[in-house]
Amino acid sequence: MKDMKTVVIIGIIVLILILLVIGLERVRSSQRAGNVPAAAGLPYDLVTTFKGDAGNSRAFTWYTREPSAKGWLEVAEGETEDFTGPDVLRVQAENSVIKTDAGARGVHKAEAAGLKPGTLYSYRAGSGKEGEWSGVYRFRAAAAGSGEVTFINVTDSQGASAGDFQLWGRTLNRALETFPGAQFIVHNGDFVEEPEDAAAWDDLFGNAQDIAASVPLMPVAGNHDEVDGKADLFSSHFNVPDNGAGGSNPGTSYSFEVGPVHVTVLNTESNLKKQTEWLKRDLAGTDKPWRIVAMHRPVYGGNRYKKVEDLAEIFDKYNVDLVLQGHNHEYSRSYPLYDGQIVTDGTAKSSGTVYVVTNASGGKFNEKKADQFYHQVHFQNNKQMFAGIVIRGDELTYQAYDVDGLLLDEVIIRH
Repeated sequence: MKDMKTVVIIGIIVLILILLVIGLERVRSSQRAGNVPAAAGLPYDLVTTFKGDAGNSRAFTWYTREPSAKGWLEVAEGETEDFTGPDVLRVQAENSVIKTDAGARGVHKAEAAGLKPGTLYSYRAGSGKEGEWSGVYRFRAAAAGSGEVTFINVTDSQGASAGDFQLWGRTLNRALETFPGAQFIVHNGDFVEEPEDAAAWDDLFGNAQDIAASVPLMPVAGNHDEVDGKADLFSSHFNVPDNGAGGSNPGTSYSFEVGPVHVTVLNTESNLKKQTEWLKRDLAGTDKPWRIVAMHRPVYGGNRYKKVEDLAEIFDKYNVDLVLQGHNHEYSRSYPLYDGQIVTDGTAKSSGTVYVVTNASGGKFNEKKADQFYHQVHFQNNKQMFAGIVIRGDELTYQAYDVDGLLLDEVIIRH
């Protein structure tokens, strides 16, 4: 009898624990639905990117709860909320459906072309029905012939809860306050902890919606974005150039140009052999004086990733100036490197390549790894960080800040 009572008590305790877990999960889900609107055709997770020429085009992606909803983009010149005139550009989106753990969702991708370089535009996205339009957002097309570019670099937002993504949102807000003229943002991967967690993506964009809808957010696929060769949710959220290596998941390898800068985005999770050959063609095919590579796992970071170490030879050959990396969740900046050695005046055929990891923009930090010969700056401050890159003529200034706005590192690269 005593044993039976013990079994019953244990059973009751287990049942209570199960009910608590279910309840907590329901609360968690309800707390993470803030970016998903009630109206089925109303846009959410709205993101702008570069796809074509940065001076005369802009691309957009958004979700709807209604998988069959149509997608329309309306763009008007200047600062306006009037989209009724004859000069308004109206573009029908490419609409598709993606299955998520929250149900089927509509995915809408559109590109506005024929824009005037340097011109301010207002836009909205929606289904075309009354009450199913986004708010009005604004962007400026890249100026033609400009020798100046400013952009922001972040990495590893990698959140799993609403609170995690609040940290990411705060980091991005601080970055734009520090570099208000930023023309785009490069995120070096691991946007979320679990790539199939639709609510995590909603939290990611929900905590930075005004920024993501106005400043091009150029993505790099990390090991938490592409898993076992799949990157469907990652790819569905971004409308980027379709000019990458054959065989790569859509949107995970590509390149784009803004002013004097050529940016090559690599996917360190798969298809490395074909990407390596494509990388050579991509870098050989640009005449831009500044060449930057963005990737997730590091060639030279807190530690090295063996599968990508050979890429350094290509970076050397084609005079890549800066490699933006992630994955290590600590801060790392290398000396200028060429042929696996630190460059000092007169010791190499080029000024060398600088490799950086800008810690993390979310809440996850790793212990600082052992210092290596290539580290010029290496630390763990357990704070979200971001970097601003400013290019003027023959000078590139890289500055790394923490989320409180404290400048922690700076390097100038000159041609």
